[in-house]
Amino acid sequence: MVEDGEIVTLIGSNGAGKSTTLRAVSGIIRPRAGQVTFRGKSIDRLPPHKIVQLGMSHVPEGRGIFHRMTVHENLLLGAYQRNDDLSGDLDRVYGLFPRLKERLGQPGGTLSGGEQQMLAIGRALMARPTLLLLDEPSMGLSPLLVETIFATIAQIRQQGSTVLLVEQNALMALEIADRAYVLESGVITLQGTGAELANNDAVRRSYLGEE
Repeated sequence: MVEDGEIVTLIGSNGAGKSTTLRAVSGIIRPRAGQVTFRGKSIDRLPPHKIVQLGMSHVPEGRGIFHRMTVHENLLLGAYQRNDDLSGDLDRVYGLFPRLKERLGQPGGTLSGGEQQMLAIGRALMARPTLLLLDEPSMGLSPLLVETIFATIAQIRQQGSTVLLVEQNALMALEIADRAYVLESGVITLQGTGAELANNDAVRRSYLGEE
């Protein structure tokens, strides 16, 4: 469960089902059992574009940007279902990621890994989501850029979006999370506040690299 205004993180080993969970929530795949509800409505049979219309955006693992399109074109694609003024949302993205404004005319494929991650998140925000799904946003980034991305995630929450985060960097994820779940083979085995799980001995041994 994810409440309005929270950052909730899923942690677990590779193959635990974290990315699959996000894909099921956003409609990319259908769950084999159970039900996905969003704002009191069952959405597990809706196609992804309908789920986006309800106020959910998904930034996939690997970013999924369009390499031959410019930064500006990628951002506009995030708002492809909208027909209103986009200027305020573009300004919001530029405020979060000033580098993107400096590179508007560049093809997405010429950006660094960190810039591509910024672009992927910015594109998702162009849909004005109330719930943002982030899958491994720190993957392949330098430690300095990881800190920047996580600070931005916290800022996005402050601006009014709820965040469901899947992240291998469990320490950073738990530091910014209000609540967290540990997923093992598709089953939730632990849950609590970010601070509670960060101080849990089993979590510290399994996911924070401590003895």
